[in-house]
This record gives sequence, C-alpha cells and structure tokens, in this order.
Amino acid sequence: MLLLKLSAQDLLTLNSRRRMVPHLAARYRHFRGRDVSDGEREAWAESLVELAEDLVEAERGNVEMVVECAATVDKPKKREPTLIDVVLVGRHPQTGLPSFQLVELKRWSMVTRVEAATAELVRVPGYKSPKKHPALQLRNTYKLFTGDQGPLRGITVECGGFAYLHNSTDDSVRPLLDTLAPTGAYERVYTRDSRDQLLVDLRRHFAEGGAASEAEQLLRFMNLRNTPLLDAMIRSRGEDTVFTLRGKQKEVAASVRERAALILEDSGEPAPSHGGRAVFIVLGGAGTGKSAVGLQLRADFEGARRSVKYASGSRAFNGALQEQVGYSDKEFKKRFAYFSHFVTPPDPVLDVLICDEAHRLRERTIDIYQREEKSGKQPQVDDLLDASRLTVFFLDESQCVRPKEVGTAQLIEDAARARGITPLRYELREEWRCGGSDAYIRWVRAVLGIEPGTTEWTPDGLMHVEVADSPEELEYIVKSEAAAGATARMVAGFCWPWTDPVGQGKAARLEADVRIGDWHRSWNAKGDSFRENGAVPPSTKWSVHPYGINQIGCVYTAQGLEWDWCGVILGEDMVRRGDRWVYQKGQWYEEEGSKIKRVKVPGSFDMKLREGTGSEEEKRQEFERCVRHAYHVLMTRASRATVLYSTDEETQEYLKSRVGDVQIHGLRPTWENLPAEARVPHFPSPKRKGNDVSQGQELIF
Repeated sequence: MLLLKLSAQDLLTLNSRRRMVPHLAARYRHFRGRDVSDGEREAWAESLVELAEDLVEAERGNVEMVVECAATVDKPKKREPTLIDVVLVGRHPQTGLPSFQLVELKRWSMVTRVEAATAELVRVPGYKSPKKHPALQLRNTYKLFTGDQGPLRGITVECGGFAYLHNSTDDSVRPLLDTLAPTGAYERVYTRDSRDQLLVDLRRHFAEGGAASEAEQLLRFMNLRNTPLLDAMIRSRGEDTVFTLRGKQKEVAASVRERAALILEDSGEPAPSHGGRAVFIVLGGAGTGKSAVGLQLRADFEGARRSVKYASGSRAFNGALQEQVGYSDKEFKKRFAYFSHFVTPPDPVLDVLICDEAHRLRERTIDIYQREEKSGKQPQVDDLLDASRLTVFFLDESQCVRPKEVGTAQLIEDAARARGITPLRYELREEWRCGGSDAYIRWVRAVLGIEPGTTEWTPDGLMHVEVADSPEELEYIVKSEAAAGATARMVAGFCWPWTDPVGQGKAARLEADVRIGDWHRSWNAKGDSFRENGAVPPSTKWSVHPYGINQIGCVYTAQGLEWDWCGVILGEDMVRRGDRWVYQKGQWYEEEGSKIKRVKVPGSFDMKLREGTGSEEEKRQEFERCVRHAYHVLMTRASRATVLYSTDEETQEYLKSRVGDVQIHGLRPTWENLPAEARVPHFPSPKRKGNDVSQGQELIF
C-alpha cells in the first residue's frame, strides 16, 4: 500500500494544481474503507509541501517521495498495516547504494514532558492523551521496513529516518531533544530552528541525480511491479512455481488447495455430490491477478498429479498463451480448453477445472457449425460443474461485453446450490496491472460512468495517461515505444465495419477499415491464418506477435491481455454530450463495385450488440452497458501508460479536460525515460526464437 509516489518537484507541481490532497484522500478511502479526517488533510497540505520545498531548496528535487507507505509487504492479518508518513528515495552520494529515509511529519508546535525521568511520552496541546516520542514510532517502522516482512529485507542499502516538526522551535519541543530522548540513525528530530542542518543532511544522504531507478526498485520490493503474465509463463514453461502470489491471492490459492486436499484425498473415485465437490468464485477487477492465481493453481495441481484443466471463454487469451509461451498443439490441448469443450463431461471427471474469464459464460453452448451433438442441452455453467469435482471460477462482472454473456457470481452460486454445494466466494481488490494504480482503475470506471467517483485524473507516479491530438500522434507514440523495446498495441471501439480478407490463403490482404480522415489502418486479421504472405498474424496471435503492432485490435482480441503501452481509440458508439454519455449504432454502405463496407452513420458496428432480447428499453440498456464495459476493458490493458484519442470532437475535449496537463517532469514512462531497472526486456516466444528481437524493422509508420 502507498498513496502517492512522486519526486519532490513533481509533488509541488501537483499541489499547485490543488489535486494532491483530493488524490490522497481518495486513495486513503480505497485502502482504509473510510474517509480521512480533516486534520489529516491539513497535515498533507502543510507538511508534505514543507518537506518537498526543503528538498528542492537543498537541490534534491529529484528525490522521490513515497507518501503513506506500508511498512510491510503483506497486510497483517488482524490489524491495519503500519504506515510511514513519507519514505524518501534516492541514491547515496558516497556509496552509490539506494538511499532511504523514513520520515515522521508532525505539525506539533510545543510539547511538555509527562514524566521527569523519561522523554518517551509527551503532552501535545490539542490531544487528550500523551503521545509517544516520534523517534519511537520510527524505531518500530524502521524494524518493520527492513525486517523479514519489509520491502528492504535482505537488501544492502543506506537507510535511516527522522522526525520533522516544522512548526516548532528547539525550545518549544525541548523534551524531544534533550539527553533523555531516544537517539540513533533513524531517531533524529529536526525543527524550524534546525532546518539548515536538515538541508545539509539531505544533501549528505541523497545524490543530486538519480532516484528514479531506486524508486523503481522499491516498487518491486513492495510487489507493486509484477512480471507480466506471459513472461512468467515462459520463464516457468508452465511448470513448478509460475507466480509469486501476494496478499489475498495467497489466501484464495491456499483455500482452494486446502479444500482440494479434503475432497481429493481418496483413491480417485468420484465422491458423492453432497460434500464431495467444491465450487470457488473469485471476483476481481482488471489487473487484480485472477489469471495469475488460476495459472499458479493449475501448475500446483498438475505438479501434484491431479487431473486439471484451465478453461477460458476467450479465444484471444488462449491463443496468446499458446503462441507466446510456445506450447505445441498437443501440449496445449492437454492443459487448456474452452468452456464449449465440456458439453459432454470427461470420463472420469476432472479433479479440478479452473474457469478464467467466467464472465463470458453463455446461457448454453451453441456449436457455430450447427452440429447438435456439440451443442449443450443445459446451461453452460452446469456443463462446467459436471466436468470436475472442484471448480474455480474467476470473473469480473464489469467485463461482460456481449448480450449473451451471462457469467455472474449469482448465476454460479445458484447453480452450485442447486447441486447441494455451498460455494466459497472471494474478492481480489489489490491492483497489479496499470502499474499497481487502483486510482487509475477507479478513474476509468468513473469517467465511463460505470461507478461514481472523481473524473479528474491525478498523476500518482504509478500509471500514466494522456490524450493524443490525432490518430497519427497516437500511433507514433505507441509504435515508438514498441520499437524501443516496450510491449504496445493499438485498440479501438468497434466503430467501423470489419471486412473479410480479400483474396485466398496467406496471400489475402486486409482492407484498411478503420478510417479517421486521411489515416487508414486495418483491423487485426480474422481467422487462424497468417495473411499478406506472413506479414499479418491471425487474431489469436495478434496481441503477442511482433507484426501485430501494425493492426488495430478490438475488445474481443484484447480482453484478458496486457501491454506496457496501449493506444485506445474511442469511436462514436459512445460520445459525450454535455454532462452525459450518448450511445449510437452505426450504419454502413457498400462501395460501388465491391463488397467493402464503409461508414454511413457513425456509431457501433458490433453486430453482436444487436442480438439482445427483451423489450426495446432492455435492449437499449444492454447495448449501453456492453459499450461501456468494452471501453473499460480497452482502457485497462496497459501496465504503464494509456494513450487516448476520440474521433468525436466534443468527446475529445471532454477527455482532455479530465486528463489535464500531465506532462510533469519524469512522469511520462517512455522507454527512454524509464530507469534501467524498469527496462526489462520481455521474453520472446520460444516458438519464434529470434524473431522478436527487432520489432522496429517491422513497424509501418
């Protein structure tokens, strides 16, 4: 947990826009579940700014300020985590080691001693009960921060701490400074009188340059920077430990394993339906690690020689997994499946079935080739429950993007209880994608009208968002990052017709369906074959193949996946008019002499969204919900930066007003600006071997 990570100079810039305190308050409410007090707000506004100004005056404006940081990596089980007011992060000028200073900020102006023989407790005007000497708080947090559960465990660093009472004088807080007061490297106390000494000490602890690399390291030590899912799978090759699970993720995985030990302990014969089966429902928003938990459980059960399959409702996710991790068809079919594969239950039933993207469940399985024996006779959720003794469902109800997707926690609970099974339900809340920025996820949901919240973006040093002035600019930014070494893709709302490839086989070419003024680009290819003589990957590989950077993806090919940078084009299916969103369906015409469709009336061209059932009002609500959810998916695919552009002028202005001027020093995480520790090359697919090395040669600008 942390509320903000910015350099001192950037924090002052943010404060000058009056956005620092509202951001901190929103983050505090998210983590603590309650509003912060007015006194704490005032303390942030005064003390943080005072410390940042001192750093700038000491010519150390580069030093990163991590505000309200948890002293331990995992939350204690029975109490709230101990928080440190500020952790200053930089590089030590003499040793070159990462340098950290833990800071307790106090607005006290005067203290008096409680007992003559000790200074451990003091009285502070305005407080009913005595207060501990701030050095004692530092002593405790220092031990936690550097101890076995802390982010600096086992790391060689320079680390100390101090209390800063910027409203006091030495005489007014004499009990904190005299010979009876605690002393040590992390127990120093500065007042207004000793400010000059503080500036000297800040220069002594921190070099004039650097800090970004050290801050990036700290985020990793705090488990806020994750190994991308597909990289982790390549590294492990699907065996042994795939992911380091954290917090609630560990609790969910442990609970599944414990229940499995109870119901799978016999010789393998199916247990009675009452008590012999188990159902887990794991809810979590985008980037909360649902797939990480699921894939780790799959590896655990496979390692324990249990029959286990990992099923998904997403062809894009499964296709990217097979392509990037390098599974052969035989290996993939042994481990992975689609929901539609369980119309007939396996014999014997599986020990464990892990169902990812379960929000994509259908009412029943329908074979697209109209083969009745391949179509389900019962709800699809029942097909999955019939297939295994222990079933785990991972879902995010805000990612249902088609009218016929019915996957909800209630649906699964009802189906389980109908079988006499009491499902166990968990919720993952901590964000691991989008740089670990829950603030960004909440901002996206607020901007799209999915839930209430502030629609004004506040940079937090974890996630970056900006609005491009044109599709050309968006493309340039995204492709420049891909050429430099980052993973990146362009995606768009389904606001243009989607032409089938023109021609036959691999030589077939794609039509440039996505047209914005003079800028024309193609959607990703339909089907499972390469096109344009190998220059265009199929839809199942578009998200991970290096040539995919040249096509535009949609929600159906992006869902469940992530990249460092994501360029999102908002079309005219969802436009801003005044204080509300307006939703529109598009119309097309065929070009004379061809079957190519072009836009006649801007709006949605997703035919799946016109298949709703019920009254006209119910269909309208379903259409609007699916469009909102589609953009929620697209805007939460990035782990470092999202670039937005709307084809509608009023919507474009609205986005700019919500994002604001975010070009603050050091906050744009281009590959060039990233510290060396953050420029971690992504693993190439073992199947393609050297083909990923030079993406820049394959980019079309």
